[in-house]
Amino acid sequence: QVQLVESGGGLVQAGGSLSISCAASGRTLSNYVMGWFRQAPGKERAFVAAILWSSGRTYYSESVTGRFTISRDNAKDTMVLQMNSLKPEDTAVYYCAARPNRIATLSTLYDYWGPGTQVTVSS
Repeated sequence: QVQLVESGGGLVQAGGSLSISCAASGRTLSNYVMGWFRQAPGKERAFVAAILWSSGRTYYSESVTGRFTISRDNAKDTMVLQMNSLKPEDTAVYYCAARPNRIATLSTLYDYWGPGTQVTVSS
């Protein structure tokens, strides 16, 4: 089992920046992929970014490429999503998730989920 807890959400103005974190526990992450998803009201959960824990290789959705950066801290088993140039359409509940071995963009392929953190971008 992997337990995940997000933190750092909040309210920010359009064009601003925000960093959210995901703390993991319960299992060694070396063989895992950690990902960020988001879900806006009335919409499906959507892939944002993912990182292969062992190598640090990253993958981003087209909508956030160039604005968001995903990273991990091996010593703290923590993943961070740095979000810059935020837009109102980035408003959503952001979830961290984990799955073994390979990066995937489908939420159904992830086994473990955090409870989510709200990010609201005002115009």
